[in-house]
Amino acid sequence: MDPLTEQQIRSSFVNCTKGEAARLKLPIGFTDLPWDHLDFLGWVDPGAPLRAHIVYRSPDGSPVGITLRVPGTQRTSAVKSSICQICFTGHASSGVALLVAPLAGPRGRDGNTVGIYVCADLACSLYVRGQRQPKLRGGRYEETLTLEERITRARGNLDAFAAKVAG
Repeated sequence: MDPLTEQQIRSSFVNCTKGEAARLKLPIGFTDLPWDHLDFLGWVDPGAPLRAHIVYRSPDGSPVGITLRVPGTQRTSAVKSSICQICFTGHASSGVALLVAPLAGPRGRDGNTVGIYVCADLACSLYVRGQRQPKLRGGRYEETLTLEERITRARGNLDAFAAKVAG
């Protein structure tokens, strides 16, 4: 992913107000991010830990930002593992969180949302590239896809989610 400026990030959000975008805190270490290893920038807001943000470049190259709500408590489940819907990385159940995005425009202002199960640390790009390993009993699931195919799949999944948010 090509690096983004703070202004590009703040002006990219499709499902929050300009004021909310202006108040959000950028990720810790923003100036030192490994942009060449990222398919999207995802972080939990250090100033509002129940908010997360994803910014990526759409297929046309323009930045698109999505604000999400983080669950206030971890879900309790008998499920031993879960899979991220963006990168398909398997995690122990606490490694995947249901993040909920208000829809863009009037539908979002009316309270309508869409959710996605995603890596709780929003490090999908690093999991896809094998630069971070999930905490999963038995190790990582084996796939026959190449790295480029896994990256393409993750980007496509994020595009599909962003399309649902934007309407």
